[in-house]
Amino acid sequence: MSLKAERTGYDFTAIEERWRRIWREQKTYKTPDPEPGQRTFYVLDMFPFPSGYGLHVGHPVGYLATDIVARYRRASGDLVLHPMGWDSFGLPAEQHAIRTGEHPRDAIGRNIENYRRQMELIGLSYDWDREITTSEPEYYHWTQFLFLKLYDAWFDESAQRARSIDELPIPDEISDLGQSAIAKFRDSKRLVYFASAPVNYCPELGTVLANEEVYDGRTEQGYEVIRINLPQVIMRISSFAERLLAGLEGLDWPEGIKETQRNWIGRSEGVELDFDVEGHDRPITVYTTRAETLAGVTFLAVAPEVKDVNRFVTDEHREKVAAYIGASARRSDLSRTTSREKTGEFTGSYAINPLTGRRSPIFVADYVLADHGTGAVMGVPAHDERDWEFAHLYGIEVIPVVRPTDPTIPVSIKAAAFVDAGAMIAEAPGPHNKAYREGQPSGEARSSLTSYAIHNGFGRRSVRYNIRDWIFARQRYWGEPIPVIHWEDGETTALNYGDLPLLLPHVEDFKPAGGGKSALGRAVDWINVVDPATGRRGVRETATMPNWAGSCWYPLRFTDPHNEKGFASWEMMQAWGPVDLYIGGAEHATLHLLYSRFWYLALYDLGLIPYAEPFKKLVNQGMLVSFAYKNARGVVIAVDEVIEAEDGRFVHQSSGELVERITTKMSKSLRNVVTPDEVIARFGSDAFRMFLMFMGPVEGPRVWETDKVASTARLLKRIWSFSVSAEDETQPREWCAREEQPRKVTRALVTLVKEVSSDLENIRLNTCVSEIMKFMNVVEHLPISKEAHREFLVVLNPFAPFLAEELWSILGEKSSVNKAAWPAVSANAEMDDTVNVVLQVSGRKRVEVEVDANADDERLHSIAVALAKPWLEATAGVKVIIVRDKATGRPKLVNVVRGAA
Repeated sequence: MSLKAERTGYDFTAIEERWRRIWREQKTYKTPDPEPGQRTFYVLDMFPFPSGYGLHVGHPVGYLATDIVARYRRASGDLVLHPMGWDSFGLPAEQHAIRTGEHPRDAIGRNIENYRRQMELIGLSYDWDREITTSEPEYYHWTQFLFLKLYDAWFDESAQRARSIDELPIPDEISDLGQSAIAKFRDSKRLVYFASAPVNYCPELGTVLANEEVYDGRTEQGYEVIRINLPQVIMRISSFAERLLAGLEGLDWPEGIKETQRNWIGRSEGVELDFDVEGHDRPITVYTTRAETLAGVTFLAVAPEVKDVNRFVTDEHREKVAAYIGASARRSDLSRTTSREKTGEFTGSYAINPLTGRRSPIFVADYVLADHGTGAVMGVPAHDERDWEFAHLYGIEVIPVVRPTDPTIPVSIKAAAFVDAGAMIAEAPGPHNKAYREGQPSGEARSSLTSYAIHNGFGRRSVRYNIRDWIFARQRYWGEPIPVIHWEDGETTALNYGDLPLLLPHVEDFKPAGGGKSALGRAVDWINVVDPATGRRGVRETATMPNWAGSCWYPLRFTDPHNEKGFASWEMMQAWGPVDLYIGGAEHATLHLLYSRFWYLALYDLGLIPYAEPFKKLVNQGMLVSFAYKNARGVVIAVDEVIEAEDGRFVHQSSGELVERITTKMSKSLRNVVTPDEVIARFGSDAFRMFLMFMGPVEGPRVWETDKVASTARLLKRIWSFSVSAEDETQPREWCAREEQPRKVTRALVTLVKEVSSDLENIRLNTCVSEIMKFMNVVEHLPISKEAHREFLVVLNPFAPFLAEELWSILGEKSSVNKAAWPAVSANAEMDDTVNVVLQVSGRKRVEVEVDANADDERLHSIAVALAKPWLEATAGVKVIIVRDKATGRPKLVNVVRGAA
């Protein structure tokens, strides 16, 4: 059957299937390694986890944005790196294995095939020859390698950089004790260390979770999280706090993401203050940023996890305090610090205020966290909301020491704490009057009180950070094995680099082994090792790395994915550089994005990579939501069981009852998931691509309505009909092959290229689609030259690559449209001609008028006043506002305002 006979109008299914096959067979998007000095552009999506559910229509928002930019950059002359891979380790795959008994590797492999199929269905121009999967030994070999590089490093505080452990200065008194002492000293300084620490533990999942993975005391799946002490593998991300803060300034990231990281790192300047404890020879040390409130302290609160908290507990109170500490372990950090109900238990001991000499009770209180500050706080209920709530619950005295600067402003300490800056009150008894004066601004008093505390020996200046070291181990099977051995004599050593990769052993039962151990705890032959040189016995680490480990460094591997001698060559990393454009979800601000920055900083310090930051520019795609329906009882009704009545209300078809339409994210439970597969089957890939971008800015939210894809489907049909011969669809329309065209078409093309180029540079992809629509509105019934039509198809290609490629071949082009150069933006083209100007009356668009492109303000004023008469009662005294194009000076809009002087 001939190609001509096969064609019956715009057959998007046949067109798209053909070009998918051709692109795959010809490896159209394969990216060669850069030549020296070649201009490159690295555009990347956040590493997806291949879920068993596949993609729904919301997932490709970011993928399409990177794809469009990648196609544009290729056409603009850049060598573009646009790869895809899979973050395939992690908890979801392991939970599936526990439920079904299927090995995670098998399930993940099947999910990856489905994701890859869907991505090809959408027409994403990935170089699949660079595909990587974090759970493959070829990849996690190098994750383990980089882990050992961090293990074999320490942080030099004076130089503020990571250095090799071999460069760690060993004190003489340590050296004198021998090699064992030296090894222990080095272990205490490593970037990766082992310690027992309070962690978030989920009994249901049998694993530890990072603070960032706990939501109001529960996991993402809704399971309870408690705090327990477990041996952990920990990374010193906190040592890099200053560097992580400073590095944000040079990044082209959304300000909200940068602010989130700043808040998470939480730098503050304050003072450590010592409070003597009655009957004890060691004080309690607190950290505060408000030293001026010291005279208002009426109690001290200590976190339940503080190791030596029991030294303050008297025998009379020991049982109640122990019960309270046990109960606190079942609450997450977030719920403890945000709950309105503050709880605690009196220890029976008292502290002495070093400024006033006042005697204050010491409580154990779970709104205090052990890893924030010193694990103890001074309670100032008059000037801290949490302390105020606690004091009122336990009947503790409230003593104000700061008042509003204006003494006439009433403040009721009985109603709420006064937390603002103000003036000092110096009426309370004690020697504190030596430290500040009545009416002194509280900011000045803070400085003078800090100096007073330091001078009198009970205070020290301190800089603190909220960020805590990264609990790196997970009690899971499906993760990278941690390449260390714990020996029977207490020593821990790392594997040699030449012994990598340490392969994950096969197990039959994926459930945690208990006692804080993953399923690896049952892999006896794998766990138990014997040193062949000494006969010393040891056990391998049974925890595995978190899934963040593989995603911390994956952009580096994409630059050189088949390197068997290293994780990536220096030349390839340098040639591609850090990622120029990174698109993904804002939810990873303090997870993946922060962890990646930490790894890059450390690897850069160690001379392993040529740059210190992974991502130059970051864009967060907005969430796509959809409609769902609930009846009066709150029962979710399937979307396809609901119809819209004539009065606009929604009705459950089978029962006839009215239901409420809600807007929410897509999920299986709400039965409102729409897949790309079903949309593409109905409208085609190009229509789906263009509609998803046309819905709004990449960063903005979207409400999905499948029927509305018809709008872009109609546009594509118009482009098809405009481009091909009505008699023979294998040939271009006759007027698409002329040498000349009306100047109106030339102007429209110049505008299209200029506006779309600008929008692509600024990732305004929705307005790009608008410009294509505007272009078609002008030229649809006019002849166009072959060269102009070629340029139009090059501009269309990033958005509708299947149709662009088909029409390109119909024009007789032998190579792919993906190899064509982007049209030059000519600022001077047709400058001596006319332009269309929008006329508004009081801000409302009325008409468009064609005027001379060089018309001056006087001419535009007279034209506007004359045309505005039908919408004005009188034209006397009106004001005419003229808006011109900033680049060309040509008029764009004229607004006539009523009644202006």
